[in-house]
Amino acid sequence: MDAPPKPRPQTDGLSGEFWAAAREGRLLIQRCADCGEHQWYPRAHCLRCGGAPVWVEASGRGVVHTFTVVRRSTNPEFAPDTPYVFAIIALEEGVRMAARVVDVPLEHLRCELPVRVVFPPAGDETPLPCFTGG
Repeated sequence: MDAPPKPRPQTDGLSGEFWAAAREGRLLIQRCADCGEHQWYPRAHCLRCGGAPVWVEASGRGVVHTFTVVRRSTNPEFAPDTPYVFAIIALEEGVRMAARVVDVPLEHLRCELPVRVVFPPAGDETPLPCFTGG
């Protein structure tokens, strides 16, 4: 029996620019035009000062803050992918982002592992940002 299709990102007015950049293999995060603070996930205002955030390209580099290896998924659409690594990545810009870690042997995974963003091919779908050693 085939797994059901995976859920895809929902694009809205706040995230549309992010997903457009992802299709080009670029990682965007928000930076406040008033105070300069970076933030992730997309919001209509800066959490620090209430100012207006703008999209900026992130370096795509960071470290694994924490992670887990998913060996059994309760969601049938993700079962064929197991095992996979779900992690919180601390980006150089000071924000944390949830993503998968790919192409890193499980025995090499550790907190503080340097990583960089990659956008694995997704066919006709928008690719999701993932991270790999680097």
